[in-house]
Amino acid sequence: MGNNLSSIIQSDIKSLPLLHRGKVRDIYDVDAEHMLLIASDRLSAFDVILPTPIPNKGALLTQISNFWFSRLGHVIPNHLTGIDPASVVKDAGERAQLGGRALVVRKLKPLPIEAIVRGYLVGSGWKEYQQTGAVCGIPLPAGLREAEKLPQALFTPSSKAAVGDHDENISLARCAELLGEPLAQQVAQVSLQLYREAAEYALTRGIIIADTKFEFGLDAQGKLYLIDEVLTPDSSRFWPADQYQVGKNPPSYDKQYVRDWLEASGWNKQAPAPVLPAEVAAKTSEKYHEAYRQLTGQQFHAE
Repeated sequence: MGNNLSSIIQSDIKSLPLLHRGKVRDIYDVDAEHMLLIASDRLSAFDVILPTPIPNKGALLTQISNFWFSRLGHVIPNHLTGIDPASVVKDAGERAQLGGRALVVRKLKPLPIEAIVRGYLVGSGWKEYQQTGAVCGIPLPAGLREAEKLPQALFTPSSKAAVGDHDENISLARCAELLGEPLAQQVAQVSLQLYREAAEYALTRGIIIADTKFEFGLDAQGKLYLIDEVLTPDSSRFWPADQYQVGKNPPSYDKQYVRDWLEASGWNKQAPAPVLPAEVAAKTSEKYHEAYRQLTGQQFHAE
């Protein structure tokens, strides 16, 4: 997997049953307790999967998540098992698809919410604040400006939508109805702690994490685990700290480059999406590399 030509838009592991293909991840069944996650190089924008893969994206996102899983392991356990993905894929040809993009994880029961934490006033939160003075129904002081740091980070859960629909923000009361009060409180508290610790660290590396989304799952005993991807440019809004100023929406590390190109292309945002020019895919890949280097202080090596 050492060269940039090895982009994978879709994995194809025939030796294991396919459980699910998400926007980015392909999930295979290993046994009663484990599954194999493979992060492809697919990119979705405006809720449509693009036909052009982003070189090394899956491996970069996996390695960024692993960095955070390890750094935040004291806050909450996570779904990693440490099992070598190559040990569960018997076919040598299929192993070539694993690279640094595959993980063997515990099977857990995912919670029916996305745990969103907002540290800055931006995106849909900024729109709502301008209209109502609140974000997800949480009242905020008057006079805040776009991209301003919030007085304190907010936990604003959303419900998971069916594929193709948009997730919907839900109230804390609705979250408690879905999860039960004690679990809803635990999820809120853990989400805020994960965000605060990560945001503090990222700032020392020149990155502002404006907001992020966590996913959680339960084991058979009802114990809470952090699952999916964590604090990547796909699940979070990363801003270069040196380009940040209040009153402007800063350039993000993530898909802004692709979004800008798509907006300018005249595409109607319905599938199928247009093919990206090679230089747009390459520049987007470089943004993921940059985020990895900034956060970890290391160069990314494709496996």
